[in-house]
Amino acid sequence: MPGKKIIIFGVSGQDGSYLAKLLLSKGFKVYGTSRDAEVQKFSNLKILGIKERISVVSVAINDFGSVFQCIKNISPDVIYNLASQSSVALSFSQPHETMESIELGTLNILESIRLYGKEIKFYNACSSECFGDTGETKADEKTPFNPLSPYAVSKAAAFWTVKNYREAYGISACSGILFNHESPLRQDRFVTKKIINAAVDISKGKNKTLNLGNIDIIRDWGWAPDYVEAMWLMMENNISEDFVVATGISKSLKDFLSISFEYLNLNWKNYVSIDENLYRPTDISKNIGNPNKIKKQLGWKAKYSFHEMIKEIIEYSMAQN
Repeated sequence: MPGKKIIIFGVSGQDGSYLAKLLLSKGFKVYGTSRDAEVQKFSNLKILGIKERISVVSVAINDFGSVFQCIKNISPDVIYNLASQSSVALSFSQPHETMESIELGTLNILESIRLYGKEIKFYNACSSECFGDTGETKADEKTPFNPLSPYAVSKAAAFWTVKNYREAYGISACSGILFNHESPLRQDRFVTKKIINAAVDISKGKNKTLNLGNIDIIRDWGWAPDYVEAMWLMMENNISEDFVVATGISKSLKDFLSISFEYLNLNWKNYVSIDENLYRPTDISKNIGNPNKIKKQLGWKAKYSFHEMIKEIIEYSMAQN
């Protein structure tokens, strides 16, 4: 679909920026939204060297009129919804804002598509957090949801809203249930980036300690640019259906911590202290995904390994500090 118009709600985040770069490389006309595009710095787009190639639009995702006007004015062929309050930890202190940005935002886009009447393909960013603890079982598209945070509850609600609009109104809409994915563009407040930035600072003598919460949690971690390719493939698919996007391999946060410090010739035990105040009220002990469906049907699989992902982020952080 080269030359077609695409809106990315939430273009300034990690996934939105990498997705925009991918879509531009394939010849699409990309529009990106932000709550206030005139004052937004779009630093991630600048880092990737694509800021001037994106048409940015101010949109309040929780305001139906704002969303509908954007879609009406642009008349896109495809919409990706990546806009939301994206921190699981922050969702416990900001549950209302989290629910509004995720569930209400998704509903506003879907209802706008329905009322506008044009055939528009829609991608919804769902999350592995919806599964809760998977234990030793690899979660796939048929695994029941068991959300353990306001963020996960909101994502689950948005997932079912997408499914309802697909079945009730025939809208070409699907959800990508993405497991954890990281990159140098990840915000500093996320624990993976916090670990790497601290390790780099310690290696350069700028810091001496790092406070963390539960480091025994186990996650299925991937490389963000790999995952936005999965999003694009889902929109290229002739059938609207949901897919789990994962590596199928899980590692603990302690593994992430150890590898990050070892890369810089440091022993994490000499610098890290555990602060129980940083534990979440409820948290996932272990999750792992089963990407067999997307591998079989769309030919997608994760290219970057856990170690390669960490190496890329550390080298970027080293260059910046």
